[in-house]
Amino acid sequence: MNLKKLLEIKFVRFLLTGGLNTALTYVLYLILLSFLPYIWSYSISYVCGIFLAFMLSRFFVFKEHQGMKSALLFPFVYLAQYVLGVIIVWLWVKKLSLPEYLAPLAAIALTLPLTFVLSKLVFVKGKTPAH
Repeated sequence: MNLKKLLEIKFVRFLLTGGLNTALTYVLYLILLSFLPYIWSYSISYVCGIFLAFMLSRFFVFKEHQGMKSALLFPFVYLAQYVLGVIIVWLWVKKLSLPEYLAPLAAIALTLPLTFVLSKLVFVKGKTPAH
C-alpha cells in the first residue's frame, strides 16, 4: 500500500496527528513537571493538547465537521479521555509505583480507541438514508 492510500484511512491520519500531539504535549508535560506536581503538569499539558487535537482532527483527520456541534462536543471527548487518563496516571504512579514521566504515555495508549470512536462521532456527519 502506498503512502497516499495509507493517508486516505482516517485512523492512520488519527494516529499520525495523535503522535504529533502526544510528542508536543509530552514535552510540555516534562517542562511543567520540573515546576509543578505531576497531576497539574498532566492537566495543563492536556488542555493544551485539546486545542491542537481539535484543529488537527477538523482539518486533517476527518476533513469534515458538524459546525458548532463539533466545536461544542469535542471538549467532551477529551473530558472523557481526561477522566480515564487521570485514573490511569494515578494508578500508574501511586498503585504500580512506576515512573511519573511515563504515566501520560500509558494513559494515551490505553485511551486511544475511545478517543478515536468519540472523535469520529463528533466530526463525521451521519449518513442520511436515501428516499
